[in-house]
Amino acid sequence: MEHPPTIAAIDLGSNSFRLEIGFFRGSEFVRQHYIKRTLRQGACLENGCLSAAAMQAGWACLAEFGQLLHQHQVQHARAVATQTLREARNSADFVREGSRLLGGLPIDIISGEQEAALIYRGVASQLPPSTDRRLIVDLGGRSTEITLGQGLQAQQLASYPLGSVLWTGRFFGDGVLSEAAFAQAEAAASTVLAQATTLFPIGSWDCAYASAGTATAVSDVLAAHGHGASPITRAEVYWLRAQLLRCGHIGQLALPGLRADKAPVVAGGLSVLLALFHTLQLQAMVPAQGALRIGVLHSLCTPTA
Repeated sequence: MEHPPTIAAIDLGSNSFRLEIGFFRGSEFVRQHYIKRTLRQGACLENGCLSAAAMQAGWACLAEFGQLLHQHQVQHARAVATQTLREARNSADFVREGSRLLGGLPIDIISGEQEAALIYRGVASQLPPSTDRRLIVDLGGRSTEITLGQGLQAQQLASYPLGSVLWTGRFFGDGVLSEAAFAQAEAAASTVLAQATTLFPIGSWDCAYASAGTATAVSDVLAAHGHGASPITRAEVYWLRAQLLRCGHIGQLALPGLRADKAPVVAGGLSVLLALFHTLQLQAMVPAQGALRIGVLHSLCTPTA
């Protein structure tokens, strides 16, 4: 029996770069290799350009990814870049050298709407078949995507320029976790998200899902404190906010379940999450797996986004 083609997805996010290699056996993706490098390029924009250090760190990571593509004899691959490279004025320079390091693989700087569509496909593919109307919120490092759809079909897409890395740098740059900083961060996020109430009116979905790093971090901390793994409720998000306020400073965060790579940006992510709960009048969101990377893998088999 012929082995399915080996494929790979590369996700150049604002918080981390990821590579996933494997193959589809029917509708199931079989992972052969996965690697994540936390670079936080979203915090390295200087006067609208990626800093020289961020460029070098990104290229070093892509050189590593390129070697892995060759070692695993990947037959089909797709690399996508998101909000930071959408914004960076020198993104063309980064992409040109990055593509070379990936063995000539093009790097596609996708729009926010394309990102939302891929995220929806990735998350929906990991959920049981259902006719439920699904709201999927992906809170990333520098952008947040919201999608509404049924089954595998996205019906309403939106992308907003706010996320864990961006909001932490903007409102918690001194590391202080205060009531005032959280209030300012949440108010600013609510302003950015104001249009979402028109695009995603209350009652237009049956179940809400949260994907990406902040949702994972929150879910992990809640589980470690005995709150249960799913769903994330509004009350639990406010409980976690109170725990951060008790710590008082990002450098002093030592909550059970909070990974070291998530701690530096969890305050910004949590403030955006609180704004999402408030703006969309959510009571709970179910943590979801899949997201952009899995959507990219699906697009290699059925290119629609």
